[in-house]
Amino acid sequence: MADHSAPGPLAVTLPAARSPGWAWVPSHCRSPGQAACNFVCDCRDCSDEAQCGYRGASPALGTPFACDFEQDSCGWRDISTSGYSWLRDRAGAALEGPGPHSDHTLGTDLGWYMAVGTHRGKEASTAALRSPTLREAAPSCKLRLWYHAASGDVAELRLEVTHGSETLTLWQSTGSWDLGWQELAVTTGRIRGDFRVTFSATRNATHGGAVALDDLEFWDCGLPTPQASCPLGHHHCQNKVCVEPQQLCDGEDNCGDLSDEDPLTCGHHTATDFETGLGPWNRSEGWSWNHSAGGPERPSWPRRDHSRNSAQGSFLVSVAEPGTPAILSSPEFQASGASNCSLIFYHYLHGSEAGCLQLFLQTLGSSAPQAPVLLRRRRGELGTAWVRDRVDIQSAHPFQILLAGQTGPGGVVGLDDLILSDHCRPVPEVSTLQPLPPGPWAPAPQPLPPSSRFQDSCKQGHFACGDLCVPPEQLCDFEEQCAGGEDEQACGTTDFESLEAGGWEDTSVGRLQWRRLSAQESQGSSAAAAGHFLSLQRAWGQLSTEARVLTPLLGPSGPSCELHLAYYLQSQPRGFLALVVVDNGSRELAWQALSSSAGGWKVDKVLLGAHRRPFQLEFVGLVDLDGPDQQGAGVDNVTLRDCSPTVTTKRDREVSCNFERDTCSWYPGHLSDTHWRWVESRGPDHDHTTGQGHFVLLDPTDPLAWGHSAHLLSRPQVPAAPTECLSFWYYLHGPQIGTLRLAMRREGEETHLWSRSGTQGNRWHEAWATLSHQPGSRAQYQLLFEGLRDGYHGTMALDDVAVRPGPCWAPHHCSFEDSDCGFSSGGRGLWRRQANASGHTAWGPPTDHTTETAQGMGAWQGQGLGGWPGAGRLMLAPPGHYMVVDTSPDALPRGQTASLTSKEYRPPAQPACLTFWYHGSLHNPGTLRVHLEKGGKHQVLSLSAHGGLAWRLGSVDVQAEQAWRVVFEAVAAGVAHSYVALDDLLLQDGPCPRPGSCDFESGLCGWSHLAWPSLGGYSWDWGGGATPSRYPQPPVDHTLGTKAGTCPLEPGGEATQRPHTATWPPAAHRVHAPSRGGPAHPASARALRAGSAHQPGINLLLFPGHFAFFETGVLGPGGRAAWLRSEPLPATPASCLRFWYYVGFPEHFYKGELRVLLRSAQGQLAVWGTGGHRRHQWLEAQVEVASTKEFQVRPAVRARSCLLLHPGPTQTPFLPHQVVFEATLGGQPALGPIALDDVEYLAGQRCQQAAPSPGDTAAPVSVPTAVGSALLLLMLLVLLGLGGRRWLQKRGSCPFQSNTEATAPGFDNILFNADGVTLPASVTSEP
Repeated sequence: MADHSAPGPLAVTLPAARSPGWAWVPSHCRSPGQAACNFVCDCRDCSDEAQCGYRGASPALGTPFACDFEQDSCGWRDISTSGYSWLRDRAGAALEGPGPHSDHTLGTDLGWYMAVGTHRGKEASTAALRSPTLREAAPSCKLRLWYHAASGDVAELRLEVTHGSETLTLWQSTGSWDLGWQELAVTTGRIRGDFRVTFSATRNATHGGAVALDDLEFWDCGLPTPQASCPLGHHHCQNKVCVEPQQLCDGEDNCGDLSDEDPLTCGHHTATDFETGLGPWNRSEGWSWNHSAGGPERPSWPRRDHSRNSAQGSFLVSVAEPGTPAILSSPEFQASGASNCSLIFYHYLHGSEAGCLQLFLQTLGSSAPQAPVLLRRRRGELGTAWVRDRVDIQSAHPFQILLAGQTGPGGVVGLDDLILSDHCRPVPEVSTLQPLPPGPWAPAPQPLPPSSRFQDSCKQGHFACGDLCVPPEQLCDFEEQCAGGEDEQACGTTDFESLEAGGWEDTSVGRLQWRRLSAQESQGSSAAAAGHFLSLQRAWGQLSTEARVLTPLLGPSGPSCELHLAYYLQSQPRGFLALVVVDNGSRELAWQALSSSAGGWKVDKVLLGAHRRPFQLEFVGLVDLDGPDQQGAGVDNVTLRDCSPTVTTKRDREVSCNFERDTCSWYPGHLSDTHWRWVESRGPDHDHTTGQGHFVLLDPTDPLAWGHSAHLLSRPQVPAAPTECLSFWYYLHGPQIGTLRLAMRREGEETHLWSRSGTQGNRWHEAWATLSHQPGSRAQYQLLFEGLRDGYHGTMALDDVAVRPGPCWAPHHCSFEDSDCGFSSGGRGLWRRQANASGHTAWGPPTDHTTETAQGMGAWQGQGLGGWPGAGRLMLAPPGHYMVVDTSPDALPRGQTASLTSKEYRPPAQPACLTFWYHGSLHNPGTLRVHLEKGGKHQVLSLSAHGGLAWRLGSVDVQAEQAWRVVFEAVAAGVAHSYVALDDLLLQDGPCPRPGSCDFESGLCGWSHLAWPSLGGYSWDWGGGATPSRYPQPPVDHTLGTKAGTCPLEPGGEATQRPHTATWPPAAHRVHAPSRGGPAHPASARALRAGSAHQPGINLLLFPGHFAFFETGVLGPGGRAAWLRSEPLPATPASCLRFWYYVGFPEHFYKGELRVLLRSAQGQLAVWGTGGHRRHQWLEAQVEVASTKEFQVRPAVRARSCLLLHPGPTQTPFLPHQVVFEATLGGQPALGPIALDDVEYLAGQRCQQAAPSPGDTAAPVSVPTAVGSALLLLMLLVLLGLGGRRWLQKRGSCPFQSNTEATAPGFDNILFNADGVTLPASVTSEP
């Protein structure tokens, strides 16, 4: 223990623990054929390794031989012999099924990997993927990869290496496999000459067998390169390679030509490789001499020996159970004197965490037998590798070396290549060995203090203290069973002054290890004033270089559990120190410190939270001890505090939290590697409280957040009242962000309270949920925020959580997905919340409006009839919910009403708009009346619930100075099988806009940005130029032409309502405005911007103006797009759609594209389009819309400035339709936004020719006129033939794929470009 300095920062990014993987020869490129793909860059640009997947220009040390499949397959090829085969694929191309929804490299649906597509045959099949030919793997070579497999879908996975005539199985598994990407790391051993690696998947005849593979990396595989001279003490091999002195005569070919194992050099060593027997060693029962070929069918059995790296090689193996170990004893050796007797041995522990190998020193010759002394212990799961170790023995008496092995069910302990140095001298005359005294052959579950002993009165494995026997499951459970707390003394908390070191045990298998060191032994910045600490030191292992030290089994722990520590780290240019939680085979990063040149001791603390038993804590360290200066790492004064599940603190009751001081009672869950992080405002990520404070963040682009979901939980709470209100501010922003859910756990049940999916704009939103408890109940409950990673681009955050007694106000947004939002249907209970397939009524909308899904239905991959995303592959989705009332005569007689009443809404601070979506049965369902209750009840809207396939938008203006309710009344018409349904209520500031119109100052109005999975699952977003954003967007909105919009002020007074945003300008500007208040629609906004209609007496407060936008850089290739859809609009012979758009691409990019589509149940029609060749300006466009005929459309190619028509034969006038703005790409991804503002839909009005605006404003397009022009030009252009076709291609006309399907009578596909040229599709079709 030592005196350490002040706290240091907590880092948030952990690089993969990596050791040098490439050898680099900085010389001229003279690469013979046999030097290619040998893990050595013989050329400076590494071009000799390019055909094997390497893409770097000048490799740095520590760079692996890697392939991420982003560019190509890196030479890996499919060698399958059936339709079940490998191909390069990405998640966005196959949205359904059990395969991965994101790659491992990028963590998104745009990344690439190798995959076996689902293939159903009549018999089992194997898909094999083979590497290019590789050469000369070093003894330390390790292959690391990530795989994805669906349990129950795949029969077997296998990794093999083929060299010469032998094929070795490096790894084999029959499952089951966890969800998501799984890491696999195996050692290849020394391989001479050429070899290939094969990864194969076998499916049975009843399953598809979906498997994926990504990020293959070869580490430490290159042999050393020749050197003119070697460092002092190193050995110069015959091939001029330098090796360290401890690598001589160690049983491995480190030179590459076996000269370090030459008999002339190593002839005095006694090596036992078990190829011909046991040599001088004696074994007890339990050890068996065996080899891999023909061994038992045990998954953990060694597939190869160490000596020959072959299945034909021999080794010693044991499956002895705990308590009855197998003993291997050496001959009797003379006293070693001043020289050390060294033993190098290779061991194998696989298949069981209970596996254990112990090395004892048994001294002989004294009158009384001496107890064996434990010199080395290895236990746990080491994988399928043979691990090197070395023990140096110095004894004044004759001695023996004893190796004791035991393992748990399914496990194996192995030994190979036991090498005794020349100072291990057997006694001249072998005497009869003395019987071994009883020894501590069974290792304790954890290191125990010297005062504790196993007593005969206690069962094996129990801990004795006084008259008490503590069972193993109660050891290190943070609850003291013994009067003196002895059962909790070796459980992680320590100052490292005692030999037991708090139960921490080194489990390193590489070139570094953790050792308890005194201050006198230490040097440099790691030296403490006095005492001992845990230090990173050199070790004998030959494999991965990270050092690991592990606690005993711990737990369970409570949510307040913290670890406090002192540490130092000095390592440049790379290195790290990390704390990992090992829980049920998974490894979770809890804390880290990255490479630093500062050195010096620091102190820190880590919130561990609640974990089930058993779990362990592990320190992982990596430094370059051969680097400059005094490089090293150390840990001291480790303390576990408040870890008992029964411990409660004042902070545990702090559900209300602004996250400025800490996270109060909230803590991250530990079920996945994805975590909410407590962060400080920085750049575009700002808190809600002050704009410069702290909040909790979940960023799906963070590599540490690639799990399926992340949990933020409160500590268990006791209800303060029968009803409580939880309010919070949330942030969901990004073109492909996931889902945020709120749930309450109580007595083993989980109740969903609230959820939002997809982007909600670049601002903070307030939400609340009512917590209902049984009156008088003291049953504890727990709150849970869950961030679902079903999107890959965006930000999710929480701030300012508060809980108070009493019910909440009615929510501003209600989708009915999680609850009925407090709506009451009175005593008759006629209104019900349901999903179509699970509801109580026989009839109802086929889908809800929020998610547009129903149980058993979902999102589709591919284009369906009429351009609807539909007739492709089905991806199941959770059912959407809505409220519905059965208006059939047997449920509700004609003329009678069924009421649905909301909870009380908070009095609005300014006029507001309540919107809702309603749906009626095909036959007359009756009338839907809307009432507002403000002291009294008065009707504000009456709708004839027209039947049809579409949900329709209704809106009500709200002005109230007191609390109010909304009441929906369904009046039955007496028609059988009829219903009325409601969904998606939204209360927004400002008056209600006209249908199809929006200035985007308060939101998206009636425009829907629901993400279509068939188009990639992307959404249009909402933001403003003055609000910081991580995505490119226009610097100003169009409504006012500045970064600021307007907020009305009373004459000489303050703003009636201040927008809830952390980026509110600190100095607001006041301007004069019309006495009617702010602009109610885009026309008045533009008038205000032009300086008209000024009146004295009314001031305006400027706040950020807003627009709708989409960042196309996230799309990637492959026809992906984002849709912004209007509400269903009435059929019209002629209406005008006017809007302002912004396409922010550089001049040399022609990739972004904005299109206007007309969409109905009968089809989809492209009526306007423009490419991304404008920059930094708002442009006006107008499109004349007419929906007087039924039409069908073939899928349209994303081309620039094109119009596609295909009128059908049916004359059905005045069909309802939607307007769709589509943002997409015409080529490869390019960074740039597409934005919209001031959209006006002028129903029944034709477009008027507008004066050109700066930047070449787009001219209006009349669909009927264009069709007529097409007829006149059609005959002429057909005569032009192929010559005309080539001319048109040079002019940049829009290509469409040819289509040989028969069409109904009428016009064929007609094409329009921006210049008004009309072409038939047959002329411009591409093959």
